[in-house]
Amino acid sequence: MSYKIMPRAVLSDWVDRLRQQYRVVGPLEKHGQFVFDEITSVDELCLDYPPTILPPKKYLVPPREVMLQYGLDGSRIEATIDSKPTVILGIHTCDLHAIKLLDHVFSQGYVDQHYQTHRAQTYLVGIECLTQCTEQSFCRDMGTASSADGYDIHILDLGDVYALNVSTRKGTKLLDGFHHAFDAMPTDMERINQKFSEKWEQFPYRLEFDIVEMSDLLRECYDSDLWEELGERCLACGMCTQVCPTCYCFDVTDEADLRLEKGRRLRRWDSCQIHQFATVAGGHDFRARLSARQRHRFMRKGKYQLDGFGIVGCVGCGRCATSCLVDITPIGVFNELFQRTKAEGERVELVTEAEATP
Repeated sequence: MSYKIMPRAVLSDWVDRLRQQYRVVGPLEKHGQFVFDEITSVDELCLDYPPTILPPKKYLVPPREVMLQYGLDGSRIEATIDSKPTVILGIHTCDLHAIKLLDHVFSQGYVDQHYQTHRAQTYLVGIECLTQCTEQSFCRDMGTASSADGYDIHILDLGDVYALNVSTRKGTKLLDGFHHAFDAMPTDMERINQKFSEKWEQFPYRLEFDIVEMSDLLRECYDSDLWEELGERCLACGMCTQVCPTCYCFDVTDEADLRLEKGRRLRRWDSCQIHQFATVAGGHDFRARLSARQRHRFMRKGKYQLDGFGIVGCVGCGRCATSCLVDITPIGVFNELFQRTKAEGERVELVTEAEATP
């Protein structure tokens, strides 16, 4: 790990150089929204941006991906992996944490060769967020407002220059032959440390409890009435999971050509919030109630993945809150569960004291 200093004026030269060797994608503004897309002109790149509509995971787990091609007579079957060397520029730290979770998930048990191939050919260039993205972001609460690893290069904006934290050999490769990035001097390191210390004033806590209490809180609230209340509002549209950087459920389908000679197997993003997701043989839907789906979603983000992997399943990006048509937000749900648990605890304490009074 080492710091390089790059003058702000030469960033475009570096990106142009990368585009000669890689597909380079980054945050671009389109119709008033921000999306990760291929950069055709450096002028399009915007490193100071709110959360994109879809997270950068779409380059590692494409929304629609061909997995196999085969002959219907059984004469041929071959894996299909369409991947190209890609540099993803300007990844927020919350999304870097999400990719670390995906790295863990797709390397467990039967290793997913499609994900691993995409990941091996992808270079991650993060950027340090210096202000809170939106009112629905709560990355500081979730411990994702900064990241010590999970990237190849990490950018810190110092105003007139960028400080580049080169963390891996892949990151070093991205700077090979580029002579406008210099080793950081002690004075540069002082500026870097000062910038990091100043940023936290811009990141207020949004949750009313500490993240270490999240798993126990959700366990205590498994039968909370709040799930029914959320189920009555939920439209089962699946938008919350479609924009989530840590969701990885998918459906698998087969398609045959019109002559019934060859076919292909595809996987597409799926959502635990939509109808038919939990329908099994015999037509039974073991999660038919919207309240059960909402409970599953929040339990998975705040408890199941944390308990199973030791990695939080929600990175606090706020995308789901921004996308929800009925204003179901993680901050609101988690704080409401905490308040109800606290109120119930106080009620029990008062009853116990009353019973103990002679």
